[in-house]
Amino acid sequence: MRLPLLALLARGPAHGYELKQDLEQLLGAAYPQPNVGQIYVTLGRLEKTGLIEGEAIEQSSRPNKKVYRLTEAGHEALRAWFEETADEPRVRDEFFMKLALAPQTGLADQISLINRQRRQYLNTMRQLSKLAAAEDRDNRISHLLIEGAMLHLQADLDWLERCQEELEELQ
Repeated sequence: MRLPLLALLARGPAHGYELKQDLEQLLGAAYPQPNVGQIYVTLGRLEKTGLIEGEAIEQSSRPNKKVYRLTEAGHEALRAWFEETADEPRVRDEFFMKLALAPQTGLADQISLINRQRRQYLNTMRQLSKLAAAEDRDNRISHLLIEGAMLHLQADLDWLERCQEELEELQ
């Protein structure tokens, strides 16, 4: 949550609730909705580390609000983030760990694990399809997020098929 908040603040000063709304609007319903409490905790941490500065703004008819702005250190952290590539190989996949350890425990059948996981992926794909149909057509970012998630799920389904073929050959 740190770096996405910094990225939103690169546009200009904002308060926590505005940042929450901006994230929701940008990413749509497919992305887990950020908790406003989590946003304010993260903003507090970013302020302590000097990546942002907060200023209390008095409001006559409502409680005061704190508006945050990016510092030069925040700009640098954001530039560094955009320069990094995303390297997240899935070698620490929890499902694969279950699949690998199941025969040693005698508590689960590998093919049953695969079938249960396949059903979960297919249910998730159906939910994402419904979200895509309900999402605002003009929100290309949200549609790209949903499409990416569905492509990952399809790859996971293909991989499950491969696992099942390999395991059935061993039996």
